[in-house]
Amino acid sequence: MPLLPSAHVDTFCRDHLPPRAQWPRLRFELPELQYPDRLNAATRLVDDAVRHWGADRRAVSSPTDSWTYGELLARANQVAGELRALGVVPGNRVLLRGPNTPWLAACWLGVLKAGAVAVTTMPMLRAHELTEIVEACAPVLAVCDHRYPDELASFGFPVVAYGSVAADDLAARCQARPATFADMETSADDVAILAFTSGTTGRPKATMHFHRDLLAIADTFSRHVVRPEPADLFCGTPPLGFTFGLGGLLVFPLRAGAATLLIERATPLELADLVADHGVTVLFTAPTAYRAILASDRRPLLRGLRRAVSAGEALPASVATDFHEATGRRLIDGIGSTEMLHVFISAADEDARPGATGRAVPGYHARIVDDQGHPVPDGTPGRLAVQGPTGCRYLADDRQTVFVEDGWNLTGDTYVRDSDGYFHYRARSDDMIVSSGYNIAGPEVEEVLLHHPDVLECAVVAAPDEARGSVVAAYVVLAEGAEAGPAKVTELQDFAKSLAAPYKYPRRVEFVPELPRNPSGKVQRYLLRRRAAESSL
Repeated sequence: MPLLPSAHVDTFCRDHLPPRAQWPRLRFELPELQYPDRLNAATRLVDDAVRHWGADRRAVSSPTDSWTYGELLARANQVAGELRALGVVPGNRVLLRGPNTPWLAACWLGVLKAGAVAVTTMPMLRAHELTEIVEACAPVLAVCDHRYPDELASFGFPVVAYGSVAADDLAARCQARPATFADMETSADDVAILAFTSGTTGRPKATMHFHRDLLAIADTFSRHVVRPEPADLFCGTPPLGFTFGLGGLLVFPLRAGAATLLIERATPLELADLVADHGVTVLFTAPTAYRAILASDRRPLLRGLRRAVSAGEALPASVATDFHEATGRRLIDGIGSTEMLHVFISAADEDARPGATGRAVPGYHARIVDDQGHPVPDGTPGRLAVQGPTGCRYLADDRQTVFVEDGWNLTGDTYVRDSDGYFHYRARSDDMIVSSGYNIAGPEVEEVLLHHPDVLECAVVAAPDEARGSVVAAYVVLAEGAEAGPAKVTELQDFAKSLAAPYKYPRRVEFVPELPRNPSGKVQRYLLRRRAAESSL
Protein backbone atom coordinates (compact mmCIF):
# COMPACT_ATOMS: atom_id res chain seq x y z
CA MET A 1 0.00 0.00 0.00
CA PRO A 2 1.72 3.23 -1.10
CA LEU A 3 1.73 6.23 1.22
CA LEU A 4 -1.01 8.76 0.59
CA PRO A 5 -0.19 12.38 -0.34
CA SER A 6 0.89 14.13 2.84
CA ALA A 7 -0.54 17.36 4.21
CA HIS A 8 2.69 18.06 6.07
CA VAL A 9 4.63 21.13 5.01
CA ASP A 10 7.50 20.07 7.25
CA THR A 11 8.34 16.62 5.86
CA PHE A 12 10.64 15.57 8.72
CA CYS A 13 8.52 12.59 9.77
CA ARG A 14 7.92 11.24 6.27
CA ASP A 15 11.60 11.69 5.52
CA HIS A 16 12.59 9.60 8.56
CA LEU A 17 10.19 6.69 8.22
CA PRO A 18 11.97 3.35 7.93
CA PRO A 19 12.26 1.83 4.45
CA ARG A 20 9.01 0.12 3.45
CA ALA A 21 10.77 -3.24 3.25
CA GLN A 22 11.37 -2.97 7.00
CA TRP A 23 7.76 -2.23 7.94
CA PRO A 24 5.55 -4.86 9.52
CA ARG A 25 2.63 -6.15 7.53
CA LEU A 26 -0.45 -4.06 8.36
CA ARG A 27 -3.85 -5.73 8.40
CA PHE A 28 -7.19 -3.93 8.16
CA GLU A 29 -9.54 -6.91 8.11
CA LEU A 30 -12.36 -5.52 10.25
CA PRO A 31 -14.88 -3.24 8.50
CA GLU A 32 -14.46 -0.60 11.22
CA LEU A 33 -10.77 -0.29 10.26
CA GLN A 34 -11.55 1.07 6.78
CA TYR A 35 -10.69 4.76 7.11
CA PRO A 36 -10.90 7.58 4.54
CA ASP A 37 -7.72 8.81 2.90
CA ARG A 38 -8.01 12.24 4.53
CA LEU A 39 -8.32 11.88 8.27
CA ASN A 40 -7.53 14.03 11.30
CA ALA A 41 -7.81 11.97 14.48
CA ALA A 42 -8.67 15.00 16.64
CA THR A 43 -11.59 15.85 14.37
CA ARG A 44 -12.94 12.34 14.72
CA LEU A 45 -12.44 12.27 18.49
CA VAL A 46 -13.91 15.58 19.59
CA ASP A 47 -15.74 17.32 16.71
CA ASP A 48 -17.62 14.14 15.84
CA ALA A 49 -18.54 13.64 19.50
CA VAL A 50 -20.08 17.11 19.65
CA ARG A 51 -22.03 16.47 16.45
CA HIS A 52 -23.26 13.10 17.68
CA TRP A 53 -23.79 13.68 21.41
CA GLY A 54 -24.12 17.44 21.73
CA ALA A 55 -21.87 20.08 23.27
CA ASP A 56 -23.19 19.81 26.84
CA ARG A 57 -22.05 16.25 27.49
CA ARG A 58 -19.36 15.78 30.17
CA ALA A 59 -15.97 15.15 28.52
CA VAL A 60 -12.80 15.81 30.51
CA SER A 61 -12.42 16.59 34.19
CA SER A 62 -9.95 16.73 37.05
CA PRO A 63 -10.72 16.41 40.77
CA THR A 64 -11.35 20.18 40.80
CA ASP A 65 -12.60 21.04 37.30
CA SER A 66 -14.89 19.69 34.59
CA TRP A 67 -15.26 20.48 30.88
CA THR A 68 -18.03 19.56 28.51
CA TYR A 69 -17.38 18.32 25.00
CA GLY A 70 -18.22 21.80 23.76
CA GLU A 71 -15.68 23.38 26.10
CA LEU A 72 -13.03 20.84 25.20
CA LEU A 73 -13.63 21.44 21.50
CA ALA A 74 -13.43 25.21 21.92
CA ARG A 75 -10.17 25.06 23.87
CA ALA A 76 -8.59 22.56 21.47
CA ASN A 77 -9.55 24.85 18.58
CA GLN A 78 -8.09 27.85 20.36
CA VAL A 79 -4.85 25.98 21.05
CA ALA A 80 -4.64 25.07 17.36
CA GLY A 81 -5.23 28.70 16.42
CA GLU A 82 -2.54 29.90 18.81
CA LEU A 83 -0.05 27.35 17.49
CA ARG A 84 -0.68 28.54 13.98
CA ALA A 85 -0.21 32.18 15.09
CA LEU A 86 3.12 31.17 16.63
CA GLY A 87 4.26 29.90 13.24
CA VAL A 88 3.71 26.17 13.70
CA VAL A 89 3.10 24.52 10.32
CA PRO A 90 1.78 21.03 9.54
CA GLY A 91 4.43 18.42 10.25
CA ASN A 92 6.29 20.48 12.89
CA ARG A 93 6.90 18.61 16.13
CA VAL A 94 5.44 20.16 19.29
CA LEU A 95 6.75 18.86 22.61
CA LEU A 96 4.15 18.59 25.38
CA ARG A 97 5.24 18.42 29.02
CA GLY A 98 2.95 18.10 32.00
CA PRO A 99 0.94 15.77 34.22
CA ASN A 100 -2.51 14.50 33.25
CA THR A 101 -4.86 17.48 33.24
CA PRO A 102 -7.70 18.74 31.02
CA TRP A 103 -5.37 21.37 29.60
CA LEU A 104 -2.83 18.76 28.52
CA ALA A 105 -5.66 16.93 26.73
CA ALA A 106 -6.72 20.15 24.99
CA CYS A 107 -3.14 20.88 23.95
CA TRP A 108 -2.69 17.37 22.52
CA LEU A 109 -5.88 17.69 20.49
CA GLY A 110 -4.92 21.20 19.38
CA VAL A 111 -1.55 20.00 18.09
CA LEU A 112 -3.28 17.35 15.96
CA LYS A 113 -5.90 19.79 14.72
CA ALA A 114 -3.13 22.11 13.52
CA GLY A 115 -1.61 19.20 11.59
CA ALA A 116 1.49 19.17 13.79
CA VAL A 117 3.00 16.12 15.48
CA ALA A 118 2.54 15.70 19.23
CA VAL A 119 5.51 14.55 21.34
CA THR A 120 4.07 14.07 24.82
CA THR A 121 6.60 13.70 27.64
CA MET A 122 6.33 13.15 31.37
CA PRO A 123 7.20 15.95 33.80
CA MET A 124 9.41 13.50 35.73
CA LEU A 125 11.99 13.43 32.94
CA ARG A 126 15.21 15.32 33.59
CA ALA A 127 17.10 17.54 31.18
CA HIS A 128 19.54 14.89 29.98
CA GLU A 129 16.63 12.51 29.26
CA LEU A 130 14.80 15.24 27.40
CA THR A 131 17.97 16.03 25.45
CA GLU A 132 17.86 12.65 23.75
CA ILE A 133 14.19 13.17 22.85
CA VAL A 134 14.80 16.68 21.55
CA GLU A 135 17.78 15.58 19.47
CA ALA A 136 15.75 12.77 17.95
CA CYS A 137 12.59 14.67 17.00
CA ALA A 138 13.75 18.31 16.66
CA PRO A 139 10.67 20.09 18.08
CA VAL A 140 10.05 23.68 17.08
CA LEU A 141 8.07 24.57 20.20
CA ALA A 142 7.24 23.23 23.67
CA VAL A 143 3.91 23.61 25.43
CA CYS A 144 4.52 23.03 29.12
CA ASP A 145 2.60 23.01 32.40
CA HIS A 146 3.68 26.21 34.15
CA ARG A 147 5.07 24.21 37.09
CA TYR A 148 7.60 22.24 35.00
CA PRO A 149 9.53 24.61 32.69
CA ASP A 150 13.00 24.42 34.25
CA GLU A 151 14.25 21.31 32.43
CA LEU A 152 13.41 22.96 29.08
CA ALA A 153 15.33 26.17 29.62
CA SER A 154 18.50 25.14 27.80
CA PHE A 155 17.08 23.90 24.51
CA GLY A 156 16.63 27.14 22.65
CA PHE A 157 13.13 26.69 21.26
CA PRO A 158 10.12 28.73 22.50
CA VAL A 159 8.26 27.41 25.54
CA VAL A 160 4.61 28.33 26.07
CA ALA A 161 3.29 27.73 29.59
CA TYR A 162 -0.24 26.73 30.50
CA GLY A 163 -2.20 26.42 33.74
CA SER A 164 -1.25 29.68 35.47
CA VAL A 165 -2.92 33.07 35.82
CA ALA A 166 -0.07 34.89 34.05
CA ALA A 167 -0.97 37.28 31.26
CA ASP A 168 1.10 35.34 28.72
CA ASP A 169 -0.21 31.92 29.78
CA LEU A 170 -1.66 29.77 27.01
CA ALA A 171 -5.11 30.00 28.59
CA ALA A 172 -4.99 33.80 28.37
CA ARG A 173 -3.67 33.67 24.82
CA CYS A 174 -6.47 31.32 23.82
CA GLN A 175 -9.13 33.73 24.98
CA ALA A 176 -8.14 35.96 22.07
CA ARG A 177 -8.56 33.09 19.58
CA PRO A 178 -11.82 32.00 17.95
CA ALA A 179 -13.53 28.92 19.39
CA THR A 180 -13.70 27.48 15.88
CA PHE A 181 -10.84 26.16 13.75
CA ALA A 182 -10.60 24.59 10.31
CA ASP A 183 -8.77 21.39 11.17
CA MET A 184 -5.92 20.46 8.87
CA GLU A 185 -7.07 17.69 6.52
CA THR A 186 -4.15 15.42 7.21
CA SER A 187 -3.64 12.14 5.45
CA ALA A 188 -4.72 9.02 7.31
CA ASP A 189 -1.06 7.97 7.21
CA ASP A 190 0.45 11.29 8.20
CA VAL A 191 2.35 10.94 11.48
CA ALA A 192 0.26 12.27 14.37
CA ILE A 193 2.42 11.40 17.37
CA LEU A 194 5.97 10.43 18.21
CA ALA A 195 5.99 8.22 21.30
CA PHE A 196 9.30 7.40 22.95
CA THR A 197 10.22 4.13 24.59
CA SER A 198 13.49 3.12 26.20
CA GLY A 199 15.31 0.30 24.48
CA THR A 200 17.65 -2.20 26.03
CA THR A 201 20.59 0.00 25.11
CA GLY A 202 19.06 2.89 27.02
CA ARG A 203 18.94 5.06 23.90
CA PRO A 204 15.28 6.08 23.45
CA LYS A 205 13.42 5.00 20.33
CA ALA A 206 10.75 7.22 18.78
CA THR A 207 7.78 5.25 17.51
CA MET A 208 5.85 6.91 14.70
CA HIS A 209 2.07 6.54 14.73
CA PHE A 210 -0.38 7.79 12.11
CA HIS A 211 -3.74 9.49 12.53
CA ARG A 212 -5.51 6.26 11.59
CA ASP A 213 -3.53 4.36 14.23
CA LEU A 214 -5.09 6.45 16.99
CA LEU A 215 -8.55 5.43 15.84
CA ALA A 216 -7.52 1.82 15.21
CA ILE A 217 -6.63 1.15 18.85
CA ALA A 218 -10.07 2.45 19.86
CA ASP A 219 -11.79 0.41 17.16
CA THR A 220 -10.04 -2.84 18.20
CA PHE A 221 -9.11 -3.24 21.87
CA SER A 222 -11.46 -0.60 23.24
CA ARG A 223 -14.45 -1.45 21.07
CA HIS A 224 -14.20 -5.24 21.26
CA VAL A 225 -12.67 -5.88 24.70
CA VAL A 226 -13.18 -2.86 26.97
CA ARG A 227 -16.55 -2.14 25.32
CA PRO A 228 -17.08 1.37 26.76
CA GLU A 229 -20.51 2.94 27.06
CA PRO A 230 -21.36 6.64 26.65
CA ALA A 231 -22.25 6.93 30.35
CA ASP A 232 -18.84 5.67 31.49
CA LEU A 233 -16.31 7.70 33.42
CA PHE A 234 -12.71 6.60 32.76
CA CYS A 235 -9.83 7.12 35.19
CA GLY A 236 -6.36 5.72 35.83
CA THR A 237 -2.75 6.31 36.68
CA PRO A 238 -0.71 5.97 33.45
CA PRO A 239 0.54 9.32 32.10
CA LEU A 240 -0.68 10.55 28.73
CA GLY A 241 3.01 10.45 27.80
CA PHE A 242 2.65 6.65 27.83
CA THR A 243 0.58 5.24 24.99
CA PHE A 244 -1.22 3.02 27.54
CA GLY A 245 -2.47 6.21 29.21
CA LEU A 246 -3.05 8.12 25.98
CA GLY A 247 -5.34 5.39 24.68
CA GLY A 248 -7.05 4.37 27.89
CA LEU A 249 -7.60 7.82 29.38
CA LEU A 250 -8.17 10.03 26.32
CA VAL A 251 -8.63 8.30 22.97
CA PHE A 252 -10.94 5.50 24.18
CA PRO A 253 -13.41 7.64 26.15
CA LEU A 254 -13.59 10.35 23.48
CA ARG A 255 -14.13 7.78 20.73
CA ALA A 256 -17.07 6.37 22.73
CA GLY A 257 -18.61 9.69 23.74
CA ALA A 258 -17.74 8.91 27.36
CA ALA A 259 -15.95 11.05 29.96
CA THR A 260 -12.50 10.86 31.55
CA LEU A 261 -11.22 11.94 34.96
CA LEU A 262 -7.56 12.97 34.61
CA ILE A 263 -5.48 12.86 37.79
CA GLU A 264 -1.94 14.11 38.18
CA ARG A 265 -0.81 11.36 40.52
CA ALA A 266 -2.31 9.08 43.15
CA THR A 267 -1.21 6.29 45.42
CA PRO A 268 -3.25 3.09 45.07
CA LEU A 269 -5.34 3.96 48.12
CA GLU A 270 -5.92 7.51 46.88
CA LEU A 271 -6.92 6.03 43.51
CA ALA A 272 -9.54 3.85 45.22
CA ASP A 273 -10.94 6.92 46.98
CA LEU A 274 -11.17 8.78 43.67
CA VAL A 275 -12.99 5.83 42.08
CA ALA A 276 -15.62 5.91 44.79
CA ASP A 277 -15.90 9.69 45.19
CA HIS A 278 -16.33 10.43 41.48
CA GLY A 279 -18.24 7.34 40.36
CA VAL A 280 -15.51 5.99 38.07
CA THR A 281 -16.73 3.03 36.02
CA VAL A 282 -13.66 2.20 33.86
CA LEU A 283 -10.22 2.03 35.48
CA PHE A 284 -6.77 1.69 33.88
CA THR A 285 -3.79 0.94 36.12
CA ALA A 286 -1.02 -1.59 36.79
CA PRO A 287 -1.38 -4.90 38.67
CA THR A 288 0.60 -3.52 41.61
CA ALA A 289 -2.07 -0.88 42.24
CA TYR A 290 -4.89 -3.42 42.15
CA ARG A 291 -2.94 -5.66 44.53
CA ALA A 292 -2.39 -2.81 47.01
CA ILE A 293 -6.05 -1.75 46.97
CA LEU A 294 -7.31 -5.31 47.37
CA ALA A 295 -5.04 -5.81 50.38
CA SER A 296 -6.38 -2.69 52.11
CA ASP A 297 -9.58 -1.46 53.69
CA ARG A 298 -10.35 0.32 50.37
CA ARG A 299 -11.15 -3.02 48.77
CA PRO A 300 -14.95 -2.43 48.76
CA LEU A 301 -14.48 0.85 46.85
CA LEU A 302 -13.78 -1.08 43.63
CA ARG A 303 -17.27 -2.57 43.52
CA GLY A 304 -18.62 0.35 41.51
CA LEU A 305 -16.32 -0.38 38.57
CA ARG A 306 -17.93 -1.73 35.43
CA ARG A 307 -14.59 -2.43 33.69
CA ALA A 308 -11.04 -2.60 35.06
CA VAL A 309 -8.00 -2.91 32.80
CA SER A 310 -4.60 -4.15 33.94
CA ALA A 311 -1.52 -3.74 31.78
CA GLY A 312 2.08 -2.58 31.93
CA GLU A 313 3.31 -5.79 33.55
CA ALA A 314 2.24 -9.39 33.94
CA LEU A 315 -0.94 -9.84 35.99
CA PRO A 316 -0.52 -12.48 38.73
CA ALA A 317 -3.34 -15.02 38.78
CA SER A 318 -3.83 -14.36 42.50
CA VAL A 319 -4.62 -10.68 41.85
CA ALA A 320 -7.09 -11.57 39.10
CA THR A 321 -8.83 -14.07 41.37
CA ASP A 322 -8.87 -11.68 44.33
CA PHE A 323 -10.38 -8.90 42.19
CA HIS A 324 -13.13 -11.22 41.00
CA GLU A 325 -13.94 -12.27 44.56
CA ALA A 326 -14.04 -8.65 45.73
CA THR A 327 -16.12 -7.18 42.88
CA GLY A 328 -17.86 -10.01 41.07
CA ARG A 329 -16.19 -8.81 37.88
CA ARG A 330 -13.08 -9.96 36.07
CA LEU A 331 -9.99 -7.86 35.49
CA ILE A 332 -9.19 -7.23 31.84
CA ASP A 333 -5.56 -8.24 31.43
CA GLY A 334 -3.59 -7.19 28.37
CA ILE A 335 -0.21 -6.77 26.78
CA GLY A 336 0.66 -3.89 24.51
CA SER A 337 3.72 -1.88 23.59
CA THR A 338 4.65 1.62 22.54
CA GLU A 339 5.67 0.19 19.16
CA MET A 340 2.17 -1.24 18.64
CA LEU A 341 0.57 1.83 20.30
CA HIS A 342 -1.69 -0.14 22.63
CA VAL A 343 -2.99 -3.56 23.71
CA PHE A 344 -3.06 -6.38 21.16
CA ILE A 345 -3.62 -9.48 23.36
CA SER A 346 -6.32 -9.45 26.01
CA ALA A 347 -9.49 -11.07 27.32
CA ALA A 348 -12.52 -9.89 29.26
CA ASP A 349 -15.43 -11.26 31.23
CA GLU A 350 -16.01 -15.00 30.91
CA ASP A 351 -13.37 -15.15 28.17
CA ALA A 352 -10.66 -14.27 30.71
CA ARG A 353 -8.58 -16.99 32.33
CA PRO A 354 -6.49 -16.26 35.44
CA GLY A 355 -2.83 -16.75 34.61
CA ALA A 356 -3.30 -16.12 30.89
CA THR A 357 -2.90 -12.70 29.27
CA GLY A 358 -5.66 -13.55 26.79
CA ARG A 359 -6.08 -14.07 23.08
CA ALA A 360 -5.33 -11.86 20.10
CA VAL A 361 -7.57 -8.79 20.15
CA PRO A 362 -10.00 -8.70 17.19
CA GLY A 363 -8.11 -7.08 14.32
CA TYR A 364 -4.75 -8.54 15.44
CA HIS A 365 -2.97 -11.83 14.83
CA ALA A 366 -0.38 -13.32 17.18
CA ARG A 367 1.84 -16.36 17.15
CA ILE A 368 4.86 -17.81 18.93
CA VAL A 369 8.06 -18.22 16.89
CA ASP A 370 11.56 -19.58 17.44
CA ASP A 371 14.82 -17.71 16.93
CA GLN A 372 14.58 -18.26 13.16
CA GLY A 373 11.04 -16.85 13.02
CA HIS A 374 9.32 -20.20 12.51
CA PRO A 375 6.07 -20.90 14.39
CA VAL A 376 6.46 -23.34 17.29
CA PRO A 377 3.90 -25.88 18.53
CA ASP A 378 1.40 -24.87 21.21
CA GLY A 379 2.89 -25.32 24.66
CA THR A 380 6.39 -24.39 23.49
CA PRO A 381 7.95 -21.14 24.78
CA GLY A 382 9.10 -18.71 22.13
CA ARG A 383 9.07 -15.13 20.93
CA LEU A 384 5.75 -13.32 20.68
CA ALA A 385 5.06 -12.07 17.13
CA VAL A 386 2.13 -9.81 16.26
CA GLN A 387 0.44 -8.24 13.23
CA GLY A 388 -2.52 -5.89 13.01
CA PRO A 389 -3.64 -2.42 11.93
CA THR A 390 -0.80 -0.82 13.95
CA GLY A 391 2.88 -1.68 13.96
CA CYS A 392 6.42 -0.61 14.66
CA ARG A 393 7.91 2.26 12.69
CA TYR A 394 10.94 3.74 14.43
CA LEU A 395 12.10 7.20 13.51
CA ALA A 396 15.47 6.85 11.75
CA ASP A 397 16.60 3.97 13.95
CA ASP A 398 18.57 0.91 12.89
CA ARG A 399 16.81 -1.11 15.58
CA GLN A 400 13.78 -1.32 13.28
CA THR A 401 15.11 -4.63 11.97
CA VAL A 402 15.29 -6.00 15.53
CA PHE A 403 11.63 -5.36 16.30
CA VAL A 404 10.30 -6.29 12.86
CA GLU A 405 11.22 -9.54 11.10
CA ASP A 406 9.48 -10.94 8.02
CA GLY A 407 6.57 -8.55 8.46
CA TRP A 408 5.95 -9.49 12.11
CA ASN A 409 6.38 -7.27 15.18
CA LEU A 410 8.56 -9.03 17.76
CA THR A 411 7.67 -7.58 21.14
CA GLY A 412 10.66 -8.78 23.15
CA ASP A 413 8.49 -11.06 25.30
CA THR A 414 8.68 -14.81 25.77
CA TYR A 415 5.22 -16.40 25.71
CA VAL A 416 3.54 -19.78 25.44
CA ARG A 417 0.28 -20.31 23.54
CA ASP A 418 -2.05 -23.08 24.68
CA SER A 419 -4.31 -25.20 22.50
CA ASP A 420 -7.24 -22.81 23.03
CA GLY A 421 -5.31 -19.86 21.65
CA TYR A 422 -4.58 -18.23 25.03
CA PHE A 423 -1.18 -16.61 25.49
CA HIS A 424 0.73 -17.12 28.77
CA TYR A 425 3.56 -14.75 29.71
CA ARG A 426 6.92 -16.22 30.68
CA ALA A 427 9.53 -13.44 30.70
CA ARG A 428 11.04 -10.49 28.92
CA SER A 429 13.45 -11.56 26.19
CA ASP A 430 15.85 -8.67 26.87
CA ASP A 431 17.20 -6.55 29.71
CA MET A 432 14.05 -4.45 30.14
CA ILE A 433 12.88 -4.13 33.76
CA VAL A 434 9.12 -3.82 34.23
CA SER A 435 8.41 -2.24 37.63
CA SER A 436 4.95 -1.07 38.72
CA GLY A 437 3.97 -0.72 35.08
CA TYR A 438 7.04 1.32 34.09
CA ASN A 439 9.51 0.03 31.50
CA ILE A 440 13.05 0.72 32.67
CA ALA A 441 16.07 -0.06 30.51
CA GLY A 442 18.83 -1.53 32.69
CA PRO A 443 21.66 -0.05 30.60
CA GLU A 444 20.13 3.41 30.98
CA VAL A 445 20.36 3.17 34.79
CA GLU A 446 23.90 1.85 34.46
CA GLU A 447 24.87 4.88 32.41
CA VAL A 448 23.49 7.21 35.08
CA LEU A 449 25.33 5.45 37.91
CA LEU A 450 28.58 5.47 35.97
CA HIS A 451 28.54 9.27 36.07
CA HIS A 452 29.13 9.09 39.83
CA PRO A 453 32.86 9.45 40.58
CA ASP A 454 32.81 6.58 43.09
CA VAL A 455 31.36 4.04 40.65
CA LEU A 456 34.02 2.12 38.76
CA GLU A 457 31.59 -0.19 36.98
CA CYS A 458 28.11 -1.52 37.51
CA ALA A 459 25.42 -3.78 36.11
CA VAL A 460 21.67 -3.42 36.56
CA VAL A 461 19.10 -6.22 36.44
CA ALA A 462 15.53 -6.87 37.54
CA ALA A 463 14.98 -8.26 41.03
CA PRO A 464 11.64 -9.96 41.76
CA ASP A 465 9.42 -7.92 44.07
CA GLU A 466 6.01 -8.97 45.36
CA ALA A 467 4.59 -5.44 45.44
CA ARG A 468 6.03 -4.05 42.19
CA GLY A 469 6.60 -7.14 40.06
CA SER A 470 10.27 -6.23 39.70
CA VAL A 471 12.57 -3.55 41.03
CA VAL A 472 15.87 -2.17 39.76
CA ALA A 473 18.84 -3.92 41.38
CA ALA A 474 22.31 -2.45 40.86
CA TYR A 475 25.54 -4.37 41.38
CA VAL A 476 28.28 -1.80 41.86
CA VAL A 477 32.06 -2.01 41.87
CA LEU A 478 33.33 1.04 43.75
CA ALA A 479 36.39 3.04 42.80
CA GLU A 480 39.47 2.73 44.99
CA GLY A 481 39.06 4.62 48.23
CA ALA A 482 35.26 4.76 48.15
CA GLU A 483 33.62 3.25 51.21
CA ALA A 484 30.71 0.83 50.83
CA GLY A 485 27.81 0.94 53.25
CA PRO A 486 24.25 2.20 53.79
CA ALA A 487 25.30 5.83 53.39
CA LYS A 488 26.82 5.10 49.99
CA VAL A 489 23.65 3.23 48.94
CA THR A 490 21.54 6.27 49.78
CA GLU A 491 24.03 8.58 48.06
CA LEU A 492 23.89 6.56 44.81
CA GLN A 493 20.10 6.34 44.93
CA ASP A 494 19.77 10.10 45.39
CA PHE A 495 22.31 10.66 42.61
CA ALA A 496 20.29 8.49 40.23
CA LYS A 497 17.10 10.37 41.09
CA SER A 498 18.82 13.67 40.33
CA LEU A 499 19.76 12.59 36.79
CA ALA A 500 16.89 10.33 35.77
CA ALA A 501 13.16 10.05 36.35
CA PRO A 502 12.72 8.98 39.99
CA TYR A 503 10.96 5.72 39.12
CA LYS A 504 14.19 4.49 37.50
CA TYR A 505 16.44 4.66 40.57
CA PRO A 506 17.88 1.38 41.93
CA ARG A 507 15.83 0.33 44.92
CA ARG A 508 18.47 -2.30 45.68
CA VAL A 509 22.20 -1.57 45.57
CA GLU A 510 24.77 -4.24 46.30
CA PHE A 511 28.51 -3.65 46.30
CA VAL A 512 30.63 -6.37 44.70
CA PRO A 513 34.41 -6.71 44.19
CA GLU A 514 33.92 -7.48 40.50
CA LEU A 515 31.20 -8.23 37.96
CA PRO A 516 30.84 -11.76 36.58
CA ARG A 517 32.11 -11.94 33.01
CA ASN A 518 32.47 -14.61 30.34
CA PRO A 519 35.84 -15.31 28.63
CA SER A 520 35.17 -12.59 26.05
CA GLY A 521 34.64 -10.02 28.81
CA LYS A 522 30.86 -9.63 28.55
CA VAL A 523 28.96 -9.21 31.81
CA GLN A 524 26.98 -12.36 32.62
CA ARG A 525 23.75 -10.69 33.62
CA TYR A 526 21.94 -13.99 33.93
CA LEU A 527 24.14 -14.75 36.96
CA LEU A 528 23.20 -11.41 38.51
CA ARG A 529 19.52 -12.03 37.79
CA ARG A 530 19.82 -15.39 39.52
CA ARG A 531 21.55 -13.74 42.46
CA ALA A 532 18.85 -11.07 42.66
CA ALA A 533 16.11 -13.72 42.57
CA GLU A 534 17.76 -15.77 45.31
CA SER A 535 18.18 -12.75 47.57
CA SER A 536 14.48 -11.95 47.11
CA LEU A 537 13.38 -15.28 48.59
